[in-house]
Amino acid sequence: MNTTTTDRIEKQITIKAPLSRVWDAIADAEKFGEWFKVDMSGQKFTPGKLVQAKMTYPGYEGMPFEVVIDRIEPPQLFSFKWHPYDIDPNVDSSGEPMTLIEFRLEEVDGGTRLTVTESGFDTIPLGRRAEAFRSNREGWGIQVRNLEAYVTGKD
Repeated sequence: MNTTTTDRIEKQITIKAPLSRVWDAIADAEKFGEWFKVDMSGQKFTPGKLVQAKMTYPGYEGMPFEVVIDRIEPPQLFSFKWHPYDIDPNVDSSGEPMTLIEFRLEEVDGGTRLTVTESGFDTIPLGRRAEAFRSNREGWGIQVRNLEAYVTGKD
């Protein structure tokens, strides 16, 4: 199920893997970096802390990746905030509101249901909002499949 409004993106997938394995791939910074395509060397996820890394995603290599960890509630919820689609080096989005990304896990028959929600797009400046929403809606579809491939060992 994929639900979208103008303010939020939601992607849901059932992964044929134990909840503990999916949780570990999301909540461990270095493992998160492997499937999300970010160099998280030496990083740890701690609520309230800024994580700064470099993207390794093809086409975006070396671009900054910055998130503020929001909540870590094992093994059901991991969340962070970021400046969505913050890839234009000529635009300083540091003063803009951030969106909230939530990874919610639930044990279900046959594996783990993952729901990824990004909310807060209505607070993003109008000049960036539509492109950030479009790009991230597409991106979350790719990333949930990357996570599924990572935890199930299928490429």
